[in-house]
Amino acid sequence: MIRIIAVLLLLSPLADTQTADAGLRRILDEQTAAWNRGDLTSFMLGYWHSPDVTFFSGNKIIRGWQPTLQRYRDKYQGSGTEMGKLSFTDENIQIIGQDAALVTARWHLEMKDGKKLDGLTTLLCRRLAEGWRIVHDHSS
Repeated sequence: MIRIIAVLLLLSPLADTQTADAGLRRILDEQTAAWNRGDLTSFMLGYWHSPDVTFFSGNKIIRGWQPTLQRYRDKYQGSGTEMGKLSFTDENIQIIGQDAALVTARWHLEMKDGKKLDGLTTLLCRRLAEGWRIVHDHSS
């Protein structure tokens, strides 16, 4: 019986890591699907809905969920712009605490005219009451 308890205690962190990994991958998958159907509001569900969420891109710092959504709208849904088709590669998830994770990936946008944009993203995520959410996004 003691051996069974010891094995369960050793496997418990592995199960937590696998659950966290699945939750974080789900965010990327759901964001990709939302982006590709042109639904930025659903795309933003992956972010912490807080004035404290941060988004860094280029030389700009955006603070807050609503300003981040507006930045995406201005850049990808404004006059003369398009969203393109989003995909991620080279995803890497590092659990850095019980309720924190670092996600890195390459993002790719393919536009209707065939033009391709690529960059890198680093996402700091936290496990909140509503599940895993992006609390900081640095994309370039």
